[in-house]
Amino acid sequence: MKKFKFSIKGHDYDVEIMGFEEKIAKVEVNGTIYEVELQQEVKQSKTPKLVRQEVEIKRQDHKIKKTITKTGVFEVKSPLPGNILQIFIKDGDLVKLGDKLLMYEAMKMENTILAEKDGIIRNLKVHTGDNVLQGETLMIIESPTTT
Repeated sequence: MKKFKFSIKGHDYDVEIMGFEEKIAKVEVNGTIYEVELQQEVKQSKTPKLVRQEVEIKRQDHKIKKTITKTGVFEVKSPLPGNILQIFIKDGDLVKLGDKLLMYEAMKMENTILAEKDGIIRNLKVHTGDNVLQGETLMIIESPTTT
């Protein structure tokens, strides 16, 4: 329950109060257990103990955020904060659906961002070793029909 350190006449004592039953306290002093009778009654806490139900955590997949404009240009944004580990593309590259764009570390896990559409890489905004925040624009992909 509670641990204390006492020094009495130059001797050190490690004391742990293990529990109470009526006027008897179970106490451990330097590894030896004693039952001690209390002179006054122990007051019970008036604060009720709350017992909460276990919360069910629903796992959600992180999706790449993108902003699509009418001209077929869209931004690829970081789903989580992290560090860029490897970039598989460069400005001007043509990418197809499912191509690897980059790999980054988020929450101590390596994540790969894949192309969700065909397009041409325009304005790659990150470099290997960069730190990115959640929702930060990583690159812009332009539809190949708009060039």
